[in-house]
Amino acid sequence: MSLLRVEGVSKSFGDDLILNNMSFAVEEGELFGVIGTNGCGKTTLLKTLVGFYKPDKGRVLYNDKPIEQCRSQIKREVGFTTQENSFYDRLTVEENITYFGSLYGLGGKTLKERTERVLALLDLLDARHKLADTLSGGMKRRLEIARGLLHHPKVLFLDEPTIGLDPQTRNHIWNYIRNLNQEEKVTIFFTTHHMEEVDRIAEQIAIIDHGKILIQGTPAEIKQKAGTDNLEDAFIALTGHEMRVESANFSKSTLSGFRGA
Repeated sequence: MSLLRVEGVSKSFGDDLILNNMSFAVEEGELFGVIGTNGCGKTTLLKTLVGFYKPDKGRVLYNDKPIEQCRSQIKREVGFTTQENSFYDRLTVEENITYFGSLYGLGGKTLKERTERVLALLDLLDARHKLADTLSGGMKRRLEIARGLLHHPKVLFLDEPTIGLDPQTRNHIWNYIRNLNQEEKVTIFFTTHHMEEVDRIAEQIAIIDHGKILIQGTPAEIKQKAGTDNLEDAFIALTGHEMRVESANFSKSTLSGFRGA
């Protein structure tokens, strides 16, 4: 039994078909990476997997149960970090952590212990009393990940966790993520634009384009099937060389769909 299973999922906003009959499975303890062009549906997929969006067709199963039937379990066991920071700029690092912990129903000794743990895990102890808006880009991403880890999730969904960061900071972030997977046994499902990252980190990769999965497999399998030496060349070979216009995800009908979601 797979931890997460997606069966024929489609999702539209207005006239725009964003996810088109997607099917795949994620195993417990796996590092699963998704790559695709801008506007291909990666963020919509993540939000569908955690229950923010309801599929128009198909279903998402968590531990073999439709996610609609296990929302309280998902709230306890799933963490989700977005591309945009979702914490409060005018609160300190520690205030943000304790506030979001209270939203998960944590309090007292438990909240204090978990706050200390995630601050230490993400190397934020020295910054605990700093306002969030004074942090560097890398520290803000670590705070966002810390927020998603506070309730000890079994699965962590990461939407472009290293977007806009320099190579050194990206490397540190991925070291944290890999340690979470190996030492804490957290299943990791992430999206990224950095091909070298997904090639180095992911155990399974899905390449998506126009809302469809073009290919899924290990990095080595995908490069072999594409007949290339690196993942970036494999990606271009599969998705084409043309520059993309992100019209599909940013049309008027799509924006109205997001507002109504």
